[in-house]
Amino acid sequence: MRGESMSIVDSIRTTVLVPVHREGYPFIAIAGVGTLLLLWWGAWLAWPMLVLTVWVIFFFRDPVRVTPSRDGLVISPADGRISLISRVTPPVELGLGTSPMLRVSIFMSVFDCHVNRAPIGGTIEKMAYRPGKFVNADLDKASEDNERNGLVIRNSYGAFGVVQIAGLIARRIVWWVGEGQPLAAGERFGMIRFGSRVDVYFPEGAQPLVAEGQRAVAGETVLADMASDEPQRTVRIG
Repeated sequence: MRGESMSIVDSIRTTVLVPVHREGYPFIAIAGVGTLLLLWWGAWLAWPMLVLTVWVIFFFRDPVRVTPSRDGLVISPADGRISLISRVTPPVELGLGTSPMLRVSIFMSVFDCHVNRAPIGGTIEKMAYRPGKFVNADLDKASEDNERNGLVIRNSYGAFGVVQIAGLIARRIVWWVGEGQPLAAGERFGMIRFGSRVDVYFPEGAQPLVAEGQRAVAGETVLADMASDEPQRTVRIG
């Protein structure tokens, strides 16, 4: 009986009491104060603000993730939908050359967790910020036109590009790392505030293990396996 009770408590902690990232504290405080002020005027006025406060708390959630630890696995850096898988020239500011590279794009809606995680372990070789527009991040042209922050992670498999792209609503890209810093797969490196996209560029030889339209979980979903010796399968790439 005691074991069952502890199991219920653990379930509540993991599904309801999800940690909130500190980046959200100011926004939660503003929304909470606004709710209290409107409550003073009348309960009916406070309800919309209360809903907004709950959404802000939900948006800045930072759940614990269990990252696969086998060498060579490339993990999704973001929660969301695999919106595009293609071979394109990487952003010039990353310094990855002009040859097309495999790119997997993950679109994050305003309801997805927005804490971004390193897709693979290695050293941050380069970071580059580029201002731009705020068109819908689900569009292919967002990779070229929108405001973005990119980093290059290098390890024994080569150089991987990771690009945070602002979206139609997003107006703030945040990162907590710097050049020369080592990163472990699944380690938090930044976030984008309110709806956006993350692109991952792979070195030669990578084959995607995901499909367009599939849901990805940051720090857990495997995008590719650089160490696999299995014959490469045919994958449709747009």
